Amino acid sequence: MNPPFLVLGLETSCDETAAAVVRLDGAGRADVRSSVVASQVARHAPYGGVVPEVAARAHVELIGPVARQALAEAGVGPSELAGIAATAGPGLVGAVMVGLSFAKGLALAAGKPLIAVNHLEGHALSARLEADVPYPFLLLLVSGGHCQLVEVAGVGACRRLGSTIDDAAGEAFDKIAKALGLTYPGGPALERLAEGGDPARFPLPRALLGRAGCDFSFSGLKTAAARLAETVSSQADRRDLAAAVQGAIARQLEERSARAMALYAAQHGAQHLRFVVAGGVAANRTVRARLEALAAQHAFSFAAPPLKYCTDNAAMIALAGAERLAAGLTSGVDAEARPRWPLDEAAALASPTHVPGRKGAKA
Repeated sequence: MNPPFLVLGLETSCDETAAAVVRLDGAGRADVRSSVVASQVARHAPYGGVVPEVAARAHVELIGPVARQALAEAGVGPSELAGIAATAGPGLVGAVMVGLSFAKGLALAAGKPLIAVNHLEGHALSARLEADVPYPFLLLLVSGGHCQLVEVAGVGACRRLGSTIDDAAGEAFDKIAKALGLTYPGGPALERLAEGGDPARFPLPRALLGRAGCDFSFSGLKTAAARLAETVSSQADRRDLAAAVQGAIARQLEERSARAMALYAAQHGAQHLRFVVAGGVAANRTVRARLEALAAQHAFSFAAPPLKYCTDNAAMIALAGAERLAAGLTSGVDAEARPRWPLDEAAALASPTHVPGRKGAKA
């Protein structure tokens, strides 16, 4: 299908129920006509984290009203859409099923194509929502559930350079924040606590130091910081520990990204040296500033989505769906909700970062 056209995107992979309408023009530029996000933070706060069953039930309540609001704000009806995109994974499978099932029903009722979107591909493209970021580019996708370095040549064309071998950076932020007694969501709370803290006060382990490749590891840091959290009592101590954690996570992201930049630069001309940082952790100002400085140091341009598109949203899903639709990549109503869905499936099968289990290699 040739642009321009409008696509409705739906996102329910975790604890945000979101819908958005994006217009893709003939030059491949995105115009976000509406973006609605209904947060479930208040529902999960008493538990200190996301409860999958609570999330799925909340999505059932919210998906219809949120989708209607997104269409109303964009001033369009289902008949004016070119297609309907929805996250089909990875994520909490019960939550993913809600948005995907709603999209299937709407697509059938309106007679529109369905586009099943990889949530990670949505993050990968999110910087293109409000900026001109041409392909190819080097992506650092860093969030609560994922941490990986990927070469992105286009939709459906991603090559993994490195991934976490245990925990993701966002998970480390959240779990350490919980150990410090901070409120949910933990990542932003830890960032606020770290303001004015001394990042050199508490020594923390440097994972994979000297190891070749671009993989990440945050489990050792998470454990060490959680044990230190049990020993600190004053607000000054807690502030210093939070600053140390934030600095240690940023340092590892820098070190592994620098390795990926060297590999990427060796394969691409100077005109393609573009570094994109996306995902929820990209909203952390300290992390973003240090990665932006790293990109300048290695002669890469730097791009990151606006803060409102760093965390889960449907505009990125609508954009990924629109680009897939333009490339003729649509899905049948038998598209499955997937709890795991690596961006580079060939690499995940050939060289999984985790030993495959009955559900396959972890992304």
